[in-house]
Amino acid sequence: MRNPERTDIFRGRRLPEVARLAGYSALIEGWALRVPLPRRLFGIGERHQVVESEQWTLLTPRHAPAATLEGHLTFALKYEGVDLAVLKALFDAVDPSEIEEMVEATPSGSYARRIWFFYEWLTDQKLDLPDADRGNYVDALDPDLQYAVEGTNSRRHRVRDNLPGSRLFCPLVFRTEELDEFRQRDLSARARQVVAEVPADLLARTAAFLLLDDSRSSYAIEGETPPQDRIQRWGQAIGQAGQNPLDLPELLRLQEIVIGDARFVRLGLRQEEGFVGEHDRRSGAPIPAHISARAEDLGSLMEGLLEFSSGKAQSVHPVISAAILAFGFVYIHPFTDGNGRIHRYLIHHVLSRRGFHPPGITFPISSAILERLEEYRHVLESYSERLLPYIEWEPADDGNVIILNDTADYYRYFDATPHAEFLFSCVEKTIEVDLPRETEFLRRYDEFCRQVQNMVDMPGRTLNLLFRFLHQNEGRLSKRARQKEFSELEPREVARIEEIYAEVVEP
Repeated sequence: MRNPERTDIFRGRRLPEVARLAGYSALIEGWALRVPLPRRLFGIGERHQVVESEQWTLLTPRHAPAATLEGHLTFALKYEGVDLAVLKALFDAVDPSEIEEMVEATPSGSYARRIWFFYEWLTDQKLDLPDADRGNYVDALDPDLQYAVEGTNSRRHRVRDNLPGSRLFCPLVFRTEELDEFRQRDLSARARQVVAEVPADLLARTAAFLLLDDSRSSYAIEGETPPQDRIQRWGQAIGQAGQNPLDLPELLRLQEIVIGDARFVRLGLRQEEGFVGEHDRRSGAPIPAHISARAEDLGSLMEGLLEFSSGKAQSVHPVISAAILAFGFVYIHPFTDGNGRIHRYLIHHVLSRRGFHPPGITFPISSAILERLEEYRHVLESYSERLLPYIEWEPADDGNVIILNDTADYYRYFDATPHAEFLFSCVEKTIEVDLPRETEFLRRYDEFCRQVQNMVDMPGRTLNLLFRFLHQNEGRLSKRARQKEFSELEPREVARIEEIYAEVVEP
């Protein structure tokens, strides 16, 4: 491998200044790998100071790796962490003998043994090498760079396999200041503290409302307004999240609940390709924003995803694990319809299964997402936009897409860091804002009803209608309501009710 030329642009990405490619960028360039670019790339600048931009880190000339496969692989593992998608594409491209020679040259070297481990782990092919008998055990994944599990020893490589997933499905999350701060806040304990301050009867009503609101919001995210009974059924399903083990029959059960009327939707795993996007108004040709995994790959991808849900990732922080599982699911898009709502359900499943939230309380994640919908879409696109250029496709006669290349690895391995950061922020909002806000709202509602009842005897349903009319009209009872539904109220009573609303509900 020759030393990369100096450049200021790489595959459409501008470098902060002229530099030489290094690590993954050099490997991608040197072997012409068709793989989504890592969110952050590295190079070697000409100045003796580190230069950083949003997408690049340029290290100094003293950090320059040898212009070899081993040099750039070692550089990547040392400074950039593990990108399984790039490594898999690289190992498919290089001759196995190159890896064998690398290990034979330094059989006890920690980086050589890690490269050897990743080659056999990713390709499922055994190299012509004897088992390692020297060198201390080394982590496959650097826990200072990326979130890892405790791991098990691979005696053949003297490497500790601390990857959170399997070869079939293993997205990774980088350690960031934002994620470390979220973890240190112990949001699970904070939620229990908030709940402990709420009377039991008020808490039960709060939980019921939040559950219904989350169900309604999940449909709203998809641009749907289903009938109330479907919203309630889905809310009941969300409330039971985590009670059943996650397997394919459970996902199919959830899809049936989500879809409701399945006369025009084929339930179960897709048997055709799929995409998210629009159609050209004139030709009907697809305009994809995201292309789903090939139908022929769904079996192995779903096997890996379901194994992840109950496997080694149980020791990863619940919110991080939930982000990987849920966003991995929505990128795979295994069903013809219902993927988005089930994707958000999986967040509830993991948090409930792991005991992250207080018993009886479901965090209204979908409500938090709905309030920051543009940010949610941006997070989804953080990978879809990088992925789309590497999927070869052509339009099908029925308006679908025909995928022409092997894409399975794109859905097995991706960087879920933005997704974990976003989900943490949503969870924090539900705990610090939504739970207290809804509890306080119900408390004020109860006080309003109590004071009105002391003045005028009304059935609970009529009181609720009165409150809604006031709430919708900024605390004033409209002329129409005074003349129709509440014509029996005297003007002085209306005035006093409006005063009570102003004092109690909107002080």
